[in-house]
Amino acid sequence: MKDEGFEHLTVYRLAYKLAMQIFEISKDFPKEEKYALTDQIRRSSRSVCTNLAEAYRKRRYLKHYVSKMSDADGECSETIVWLSFSKDCGYLSANLCEQLSNDCQEVGRMLGYMMAHPAEFGVQLD
Repeated sequence: MKDEGFEHLTVYRLAYKLAMQIFEISKDFPKEEKYALTDQIRRSSRSVCTNLAEAYRKRRYLKHYVSKMSDADGECSETIVWLSFSKDCGYLSANLCEQLSNDCQEVGRMLGYMMAHPAEFGVQLD
């Protein structure tokens, strides 16, 4: 069976879509936030995808896989914090913040499942 790559994973597609939504929304953040909140929220949301891709490629090694998946999960949690700051600074509505945070939490649940069931994702357990 041909390996389809990380791009076929539902969690990757959801995380990528979320990162792109955050990118578009953050274009409207104030200029004074360019090197602070805007940069941080974009970086953390994108890092979910990049760490997930690295984890998928390291499936031959359980510890490396789990480490990169844990990094992806940590970046996902960090994104939730930046979303809260964005809302409390008045850059996001409460409804939009909740929607994006819920999407982050869903990604986090998926990442947690992947860490708890690595064999289902082709990780070699020996």
